Amino acid sequence: MAHFLDEKNSAETVIGRINDDECTPRFRQIMAGLINHLHDFIKEVELTQEEWEIAIDFLTRTGQKCTNERQEWILMSDTLGVSMLVDAINNRRPEHATQTTVLGPFHVVGAPELDMGTNISLDGKGESCHFTGRVLSTDGTPIANARIDVWSDNSDGYYDVQQPDIQPKWNNRGIFTTGADGAYNFRGIKPVSYPVPTDGPAGEMLNGMGRHPYRPAHTHVIVTAPGFQKLVTHIFDGEDPYILSDAVFGVKESLKAPFTKNDNNDCEWHCAFDFVLCPD
Repeated sequence: MAHFLDEKNSAETVIGRINDDECTPRFRQIMAGLINHLHDFIKEVELTQEEWEIAIDFLTRTGQKCTNERQEWILMSDTLGVSMLVDAINNRRPEHATQTTVLGPFHVVGAPELDMGTNISLDGKGESCHFTGRVLSTDGTPIANARIDVWSDNSDGYYDVQQPDIQPKWNNRGIFTTGADGAYNFRGIKPVSYPVPTDGPAGEMLNGMGRHPYRPAHTHVIVTAPGFQKLVTHIFDGEDPYILSDAVFGVKESLKAPFTKNDNNDCEWHCAFDFVLCPD
């Protein structure tokens, strides 16, 4: 029976307009869930007309902030914990496998393939760091021909694509392929913490909640190997002051890595971290 919408039956009325003959069961499930939760939220907080208008303006400006180089909606998703929740639901792995985290907006396809031991820091800035470890299966077997795609910010907290006129192309980026022993090693810099962009609606939201915009220091890694699930993750500096308050909720306990001072003059720091992949 059709209804006119009122406060009591609002969600039921809107869901009743969904034409099951014209949409898939999954789309119906998603939209019905969205409508139910949205209407319950509005009733719970008793949203005012003025607040509704502010919300519409906020959403409009979020869309207007998006460009080919910047995705404000993803930043909103990240800072509200939505990105990490979706990642967690879609990447349930055994406890001893390396955990996933968000990809981030600064991955670039086509980074150079490099020999083990290569220094990926092309601007010569920052505190040098030697990264070492192995790529293993969940049963402990070394994985050969695993591709390790790494990238990080520079010592000023910016990625090369953010400063194309300042940083060398491919600064702090590279791809390494393991041999039979599954081992990898390369030289880079000890990453530094940095703020997410705050000059848009996401920044306004963080400020309104009294939250800082910083991400703890981390190096990005994508590991792929034939017969294994793709791993998108970070290596975090476990001693970073923002490790417990990452603006995008990307930290997991198992991804905190030790950065230890080197006694030799080759690199100032050493970071050892193994990647454990799940069979595909």
